[in-house]
Amino acid sequence: MAEPAEATEPVESRALSLPSIVLVTGTTTGVGKTVATAALAGMLLARGSRVAVYKPAQTGVGPDEPGDVDEVCRLLASPVNLTVREGIRLRDPLAPSAAARRESVPIPSIADHARTVVELAGDHHIVLVEGAGGLLVELDARGGTLADLGRVLRYQGRSCGAVLVAAAGLGTLNHTALTAEALRTRELPLLGVVVGAWPVAPAEPDLAMTENLLDLPRIAGAPLLGILPDGSGALDPPTFARGIPEWLSVR
Repeated sequence: MAEPAEATEPVESRALSLPSIVLVTGTTTGVGKTVATAALAGMLLARGSRVAVYKPAQTGVGPDEPGDVDEVCRLLASPVNLTVREGIRLRDPLAPSAAARRESVPIPSIADHARTVVELAGDHHIVLVEGAGGLLVELDARGGTLADLGRVLRYQGRSCGAVLVAAAGLGTLNHTALTAEALRTRELPLLGVVVGAWPVAPAEPDLAMTENLLDLPRIAGAPLLGILPDGSGALDPPTFARGIPEWLSVR
Protein backbone atom coordinates (compact mmCIF):
# COMPACT_ATOMS: atom_id res chain seq x y z
CA MET A 1 0.00 0.00 0.00
CA ALA A 2 1.35 3.44 -0.90
CA GLU A 3 2.23 5.91 1.81
CA PRO A 4 -0.43 8.60 2.39
CA ALA A 5 1.82 11.45 1.23
CA GLU A 6 2.43 9.77 -2.11
CA ALA A 7 -1.23 8.97 -2.51
CA THR A 8 -2.24 12.64 -2.13
CA GLU A 9 0.63 14.46 -3.87
CA PRO A 10 0.62 14.16 -7.66
CA VAL A 11 3.85 13.87 -9.62
CA GLU A 12 3.18 17.21 -11.33
CA SER A 13 2.94 19.01 -7.99
CA ARG A 14 6.17 17.44 -6.72
CA ALA A 15 7.92 18.72 -9.83
CA LEU A 16 7.09 22.35 -9.04
CA SER A 17 10.27 24.04 -7.82
CA LEU A 18 9.92 27.51 -6.34
CA PRO A 19 12.62 30.09 -5.52
CA SER A 20 13.16 31.12 -1.91
CA ILE A 21 11.01 34.25 -2.37
CA VAL A 22 7.74 34.17 -4.32
CA LEU A 23 5.76 37.31 -5.09
CA VAL A 24 2.05 36.50 -5.34
CA THR A 25 0.36 39.14 -7.47
CA GLY A 26 -2.94 39.39 -9.31
CA THR A 27 -4.40 40.60 -12.57
CA THR A 28 -6.64 42.81 -10.44
CA THR A 29 -7.93 43.14 -6.89
CA GLY A 30 -10.32 40.52 -5.48
CA VAL A 31 -9.07 37.84 -7.87
CA GLY A 32 -8.19 35.25 -5.20
CA LYS A 33 -4.58 36.07 -4.22
CA THR A 34 -5.07 35.27 -0.55
CA VAL A 35 -6.63 31.86 -1.19
CA ALA A 36 -3.92 31.10 -3.76
CA THR A 37 -1.27 32.15 -1.24
CA ALA A 38 -2.82 29.85 1.35
CA ALA A 39 -2.92 26.96 -1.14
CA LEU A 40 0.73 27.48 -2.11
CA ALA A 41 1.71 27.67 1.54
CA GLY A 42 -0.27 24.52 2.31
CA MET A 43 1.43 22.65 -0.54
CA LEU A 44 4.86 23.66 0.74
CA LEU A 45 4.03 22.88 4.37
CA ALA A 46 2.88 19.41 3.33
CA ARG A 47 6.38 18.84 1.93
CA GLY A 48 7.96 19.73 5.26
CA SER A 49 9.04 23.28 4.35
CA ARG A 50 9.11 26.17 6.79
CA VAL A 51 7.00 28.88 5.16
CA ALA A 52 6.54 32.60 5.83
CA VAL A 53 3.73 34.70 4.39
CA TYR A 54 4.35 38.43 4.31
CA LYS A 55 1.73 41.04 3.43
CA PRO A 56 3.55 44.36 2.89
CA ALA A 57 0.36 46.41 3.18
CA GLN A 58 -3.12 45.37 4.28
CA THR A 59 -5.80 47.88 3.38
CA GLY A 60 -9.54 48.05 3.93
CA VAL A 61 -9.61 46.54 7.43
CA GLY A 62 -9.72 47.99 10.93
CA PRO A 63 -7.31 47.25 13.78
CA ASP A 64 -9.39 44.38 15.19
CA GLU A 65 -10.64 42.89 11.91
CA PRO A 66 -9.07 39.81 10.30
CA GLY A 67 -6.79 40.57 7.37
CA ASP A 68 -5.36 38.43 4.60
CA VAL A 69 -2.65 36.80 6.72
CA ASP A 70 -5.31 35.90 9.29
CA GLU A 71 -7.30 34.23 6.51
CA VAL A 72 -4.22 32.24 5.50
CA CYS A 73 -3.84 31.08 9.10
CA ARG A 74 -7.51 30.13 9.29
CA LEU A 75 -7.47 28.09 6.10
CA LEU A 76 -4.30 26.25 7.16
CA ALA A 77 -5.25 25.90 10.84
CA SER A 78 -2.14 27.86 11.92
CA PRO A 79 0.49 25.10 11.51
CA VAL A 80 3.71 25.23 13.51
CA ASN A 81 5.97 25.76 10.48
CA LEU A 82 4.03 28.79 9.23
CA THR A 83 4.93 32.40 10.08
CA VAL A 84 2.76 35.33 8.97
CA ARG A 85 3.48 39.03 9.16
CA GLU A 86 1.95 42.34 8.03
CA GLY A 87 3.99 45.39 7.11
CA ILE A 88 1.28 47.97 7.77
CA ARG A 89 -2.49 47.96 8.19
CA LEU A 90 -4.62 50.77 6.79
CA ARG A 91 -8.33 51.43 7.18
CA ASP A 92 -9.47 52.56 3.72
CA PRO A 93 -9.91 50.07 0.84
CA LEU A 94 -7.45 51.88 -1.43
CA ALA A 95 -3.96 51.45 -2.76
CA PRO A 96 -1.60 51.53 0.25
CA SER A 97 -0.04 54.87 -0.73
CA ALA A 98 -3.47 56.54 -0.97
CA ALA A 99 -4.80 54.89 2.20
CA ALA A 100 -1.74 56.04 4.16
CA ARG A 101 -2.10 59.57 2.81
CA ARG A 102 -5.72 59.72 3.98
CA GLU A 103 -4.73 58.57 7.47
CA SER A 104 -1.67 60.86 7.53
CA VAL A 105 0.55 58.01 8.67
CA PRO A 106 4.04 57.07 7.50
CA ILE A 107 4.23 53.96 5.34
CA PRO A 108 7.13 51.49 5.07
CA SER A 109 9.39 51.94 2.06
CA ILE A 110 10.27 49.24 -0.45
CA ALA A 111 13.67 49.02 1.26
CA ASP A 112 11.88 48.39 4.59
CA HIS A 113 9.83 45.61 3.02
CA ALA A 114 12.95 44.09 1.46
CA ARG A 115 14.67 43.97 4.86
CA THR A 116 11.67 42.19 6.35
CA VAL A 117 11.56 39.65 3.53
CA VAL A 118 15.29 38.96 3.84
CA GLU A 119 14.90 38.53 7.61
CA LEU A 120 12.09 36.02 7.10
CA ALA A 121 14.06 34.21 4.41
CA GLY A 122 16.82 33.59 6.95
CA ASP A 123 14.54 31.35 9.02
CA HIS A 124 12.26 29.83 6.37
CA HIS A 125 12.65 27.76 3.24
CA ILE A 126 10.23 29.95 1.25
CA VAL A 127 8.71 33.39 1.79
CA LEU A 128 5.43 34.12 0.00
CA VAL A 129 4.88 37.87 -0.42
CA GLU A 130 1.25 38.68 -1.17
CA GLY A 131 0.85 42.01 -2.91
CA ALA A 132 -2.04 44.46 -2.77
CA GLY A 133 -4.10 44.30 -5.95
CA GLY A 134 -1.98 44.14 -9.11
CA LEU A 135 1.74 44.18 -9.71
CA LEU A 136 2.14 47.96 -10.10
CA VAL A 137 -0.04 49.13 -7.21
CA GLU A 138 1.93 51.68 -5.18
CA LEU A 139 3.09 50.25 -1.86
CA ASP A 140 5.01 53.23 -0.53
CA ALA A 141 5.00 57.03 -0.61
CA ARG A 142 7.60 57.16 -3.41
CA GLY A 143 5.57 55.04 -5.81
CA GLY A 144 7.41 51.79 -5.17
CA THR A 145 5.55 48.64 -6.20
CA LEU A 146 5.67 44.89 -5.67
CA ALA A 147 7.69 44.71 -8.88
CA ASP A 148 10.20 47.16 -7.40
CA LEU A 149 10.42 44.99 -4.30
CA GLY A 150 11.23 42.01 -6.51
CA ARG A 151 13.94 43.98 -8.34
CA VAL A 152 15.55 45.06 -5.07
CA LEU A 153 15.59 41.48 -3.80
CA ARG A 154 17.10 40.16 -7.05
CA TYR A 155 19.68 42.97 -7.04
CA GLN A 156 20.68 41.73 -3.58
CA GLY A 157 21.25 38.28 -5.05
CA ARG A 158 18.06 36.71 -3.69
CA SER A 159 16.22 33.99 -5.60
CA CYS A 160 12.87 35.59 -6.43
CA GLY A 161 10.03 35.03 -8.90
CA ALA A 162 6.33 35.76 -9.27
CA VAL A 163 3.12 33.75 -9.36
CA LEU A 164 0.23 35.50 -11.09
CA VAL A 165 -3.33 34.88 -9.88
CA ALA A 166 -5.70 35.49 -12.77
CA ALA A 167 -9.45 35.77 -13.18
CA ALA A 168 -11.10 33.05 -15.24
CA GLY A 169 -13.35 35.06 -17.52
CA LEU A 170 -13.39 37.57 -20.35
CA GLY A 171 -10.65 40.20 -20.16
CA THR A 172 -8.18 38.13 -18.21
CA LEU A 173 -5.91 37.48 -21.20
CA ASN A 174 -5.22 41.20 -21.65
CA HIS A 175 -4.56 41.71 -17.93
CA THR A 176 -2.32 38.65 -17.88
CA ALA A 177 -0.36 39.79 -20.92
CA LEU A 178 0.19 43.25 -19.43
CA THR A 179 1.41 41.81 -16.12
CA ALA A 180 3.68 39.29 -17.84
CA GLU A 181 5.19 42.07 -19.96
CA ALA A 182 5.76 44.25 -16.89
CA LEU A 183 7.57 41.38 -15.19
CA ARG A 184 9.73 40.68 -18.24
CA THR A 185 10.82 44.30 -18.59
CA ARG A 186 11.95 44.19 -14.96
CA GLU A 187 13.72 40.84 -15.43
CA LEU A 188 11.48 39.15 -12.86
CA PRO A 189 10.66 35.51 -13.71
CA LEU A 190 6.98 34.63 -14.01
CA LEU A 191 6.81 31.15 -12.48
CA GLY A 192 3.25 30.44 -13.53
CA VAL A 193 -0.41 31.37 -13.41
CA VAL A 194 -3.12 30.27 -10.98
CA VAL A 195 -6.78 30.75 -11.86
CA GLY A 196 -8.22 32.23 -8.69
CA ALA A 197 -11.87 31.13 -8.90
CA TRP A 198 -13.33 28.50 -11.24
CA PRO A 199 -17.12 27.87 -11.32
CA VAL A 200 -18.37 24.82 -9.43
CA ALA A 201 -21.61 22.95 -9.96
CA PRO A 202 -24.37 23.88 -10.52
CA ALA A 203 -22.60 26.87 -12.10
CA GLU A 204 -20.75 26.16 -15.34
CA PRO A 205 -17.82 27.92 -17.01
CA ASP A 206 -18.70 30.01 -20.03
CA LEU A 207 -17.03 29.84 -23.43
CA ALA A 208 -14.43 32.51 -22.60
CA MET A 209 -13.39 30.67 -19.44
CA THR A 210 -12.85 27.33 -21.14
CA GLU A 211 -10.88 28.91 -23.99
CA ASN A 212 -8.83 30.99 -21.53
CA LEU A 213 -7.49 27.83 -19.93
CA LEU A 214 -5.89 26.98 -23.26
CA ASP A 215 -4.61 30.50 -23.93
CA LEU A 216 -3.36 31.62 -20.51
CA PRO A 217 -0.03 29.72 -20.59
CA ARG A 218 0.76 31.04 -24.06
CA ILE A 219 -0.17 34.62 -23.20
CA ALA A 220 1.75 34.50 -19.92
CA GLY A 221 4.74 32.61 -21.30
CA ALA A 222 4.51 30.48 -18.17
CA PRO A 223 2.70 27.30 -17.11
CA LEU A 224 -0.75 27.06 -15.59
CA LEU A 225 0.06 26.04 -12.02
CA GLY A 226 -3.45 25.54 -10.73
CA ILE A 227 -7.18 26.19 -10.80
CA LEU A 228 -8.90 27.04 -7.53
CA PRO A 229 -12.63 26.31 -7.25
CA ASP A 230 -14.87 29.27 -6.57
CA GLY A 231 -15.66 29.43 -2.87
CA SER A 232 -12.58 27.49 -1.77
CA GLY A 233 -11.75 30.32 0.62
CA ALA A 234 -14.92 29.52 2.59
CA LEU A 235 -13.97 25.88 3.19
CA ASP A 236 -13.02 24.51 6.57
CA PRO A 237 -9.28 23.77 7.03
CA PRO A 238 -9.43 19.95 6.60
CA THR A 239 -11.45 20.23 3.36
CA PHE A 240 -9.15 22.98 2.09
CA ALA A 241 -6.07 20.87 2.82
CA ARG A 242 -7.52 17.85 1.01
CA GLY A 243 -8.22 19.98 -2.06
CA ILE A 244 -4.75 21.50 -2.48
CA PRO A 245 -3.07 18.53 -4.23
CA GLU A 246 -5.93 18.43 -6.73
CA TRP A 247 -5.98 22.18 -7.34
CA LEU A 248 -2.27 22.89 -7.73
CA SER A 249 -0.11 21.22 -10.33
CA VAL A 250 2.21 22.04 -13.17
CA ARG A 251 0.16 21.66 -16.34
